[in-house]
Amino acid sequence: MPHDVSLIATIAAAFGLALLFGLVAARLKMPPLVGYLLAGIMVGPATPGFVADVGLAGQLAEIGVMLLMFGVGLHFSLDDLMAVKRIAVPGAIVQIAVATLLGMATASLWGWGLGASVVFGLCLSVASTVVLLRALEARGILKSINGQIAVGWLVVEDLVMVLVLVLLPALAGLLAEPGDTAAVGTSSGAIWTTVGITLAKVSSFVVLMLVVGRRVLPKLLWAVAKTGSQELFTLCVVAIAVGVAFGAAKLFDVSFALGAFFAGMMMRESEFSHRAAQESLPLRDAFAVLFFVSVGMLFDPSVILGQPFKLLVVVAIIMVGKTVAAVGLALLFRYPLNTALTVGASLAQIGEFSFILAGLGVALGLLPTEGQSLVLAGALISIAANSAVFAVIEPVRAWILQRSELARRMEQREDPLAELPVATPRAVLTGQVVLVGYGRVGRRIAEDLRAHQVPFVVAEQNRDLVDSLRADGVHAVSGDALAPDVLIQAHVAEAAMLVIAIPDSVQARKMVEIATTLNPGIVVVLRSHNEEEASLLRQDSLGTVFLGEQELARGMSAHILQQFNAAPAAAA
Repeated sequence: MPHDVSLIATIAAAFGLALLFGLVAARLKMPPLVGYLLAGIMVGPATPGFVADVGLAGQLAEIGVMLLMFGVGLHFSLDDLMAVKRIAVPGAIVQIAVATLLGMATASLWGWGLGASVVFGLCLSVASTVVLLRALEARGILKSINGQIAVGWLVVEDLVMVLVLVLLPALAGLLAEPGDTAAVGTSSGAIWTTVGITLAKVSSFVVLMLVVGRRVLPKLLWAVAKTGSQELFTLCVVAIAVGVAFGAAKLFDVSFALGAFFAGMMMRESEFSHRAAQESLPLRDAFAVLFFVSVGMLFDPSVILGQPFKLLVVVAIIMVGKTVAAVGLALLFRYPLNTALTVGASLAQIGEFSFILAGLGVALGLLPTEGQSLVLAGALISIAANSAVFAVIEPVRAWILQRSELARRMEQREDPLAELPVATPRAVLTGQVVLVGYGRVGRRIAEDLRAHQVPFVVAEQNRDLVDSLRADGVHAVSGDALAPDVLIQAHVAEAAMLVIAIPDSVQARKMVEIATTLNPGIVVVLRSHNEEEASLLRQDSLGTVFLGEQELARGMSAHILQQFNAAPAAAA
């Protein structure tokens, strides 16, 4: 037997206890990740008994972050990110500023210095992309407009934190209090030099991935796929995810997570991107468990008893302050209340960047160890509660709209994109098609309708997309079609057909109810992404239901039969 088996012991203990506590959490109707966090506490240095190797667990968790962010990149294209840039970029920057100021003000009241206050505030300002992805995937809304805005928002936060992590050592001397053990003072010239070098490195990495990676990575995947070896294909996917992430960190000082995210985005250009996502899924799930276990290992339970008031304030900033700021910003950008609440729930937690930043702050002598413990405790509580926060979005929305006249007015507020222009031709307002959703499916339907000169109106939540559609001459209204006002503005009462191009059966049912109430004779066409949902929709006679796989099989069968039928005629 080998003498050093710390890696094996750490993995065995982490997976074993995570499975046990995860099952208990699931039985108690709680998310399994709560069990994973508890498993980490059990094998951490703050509890008696077996203590796993914290360093090894952290590195294994980093691999999990890489694979998870790689998977996000496979599903989230650059076009998706640009589609939400108008809200994601300013929203993330303003929200970071608000949360940082709240943290700084709180730390100052506790008597902490400027450096500690800044680091502490920044730690509370950035949410965990890993936690968000798990929440969005569990609810099937990762690809929705709300999911795209939330992910885009957090990607911008990650980019900001990359810059902060690089600049903090240079700024440590200026932020440190007299007599602190922080780095010595740094001249303003050196600081601006560091800023310039950092921006140049990040820009170089992005350009390299967009120009070279976009061409090379899909070709590499295709070359491996041609061998017919599943093992080589899986190895290629993992090697690209981890290799690009490691190379980005070493060569460009970009975080592992950001490097893997861009690798996934570039791999999306390949026709094998779906298969790549499926092949990496088991590894992503396994290492994600290690990520949550490693977070639990860093947590010291004594902080709950030792500093209960401070911990309560930290949790309030994370789960209330950030959420309120994000909801307000989303509403300010004229997005529906449902979108605003989804973004707010997405930000009601902190994660991996907070841990890294807190550790760096302690190492530089800026943040006291008490601050790091509070950050970890706040992360543990907010991560554990995040699923519950998502679960109450719809009830809270209904409660607010039912009791608040102001909220109802905001949902119906004057918005130039929320109603069709007065100059809209009458032909578009009578006997038209109301198309809900302008994603990959909706876009193709719209192209065919335009080609055959069939009048239609698009109902879409993404205001930027609606603005773009109007610029292209497409009649569109902005808003959530679950609200009767949106369908009314699309003139569904006089429409000939309602086409729901979003794959959400729950939302589709509500839209059909609204449409048939306003127009009992309307023809309804729905989309479904699995056979069970399609069967239920057909049983309820909601309309004609199309299933993606079924239509693909029909198209392929028609092509095959056409080829066979054409063969004898060609031979004759």
